Amino acid sequence: MLLATAAGAAGQGGGLMSFLVMFVPLILIMYFMMIRPQQKKMKQHKEMMSALEKGDEVMTTGGIIGKISKIKDDYVVLSLSEEMDIKFQKASIAQTLPKGTIKSIEE
Repeated sequence: MLLATAAGAAGQGGGLMSFLVMFVPLILIMYFMMIRPQQKKMKQHKEMMSALEKGDEVMTTGGIIGKISKIKDDYVVLSLSEEMDIKFQKASIAQTLPKGTIKSIEE
């Protein structure tokens, strides 16, 4: 009986070790598959926001396409037409578009 209990106690210690051996790779997989790509995407978006200039054609997260007419701190003013300007936060700009995109859509 005494020998069986000693073997059982040794087996439990191995269970903790096997748990750690499985847990560490799981954390690494989550980091490389989820966290790191999201950080890279956020970094690219910040770089894009800091590179915005007057005259750039952009699309907002809501799908509105316009040309930047003014930039002030955290806000941009998009010109949708000659008579219509809308103010947005820079963070709501989803992407910059190639020059001439608005004219090609209007035609």
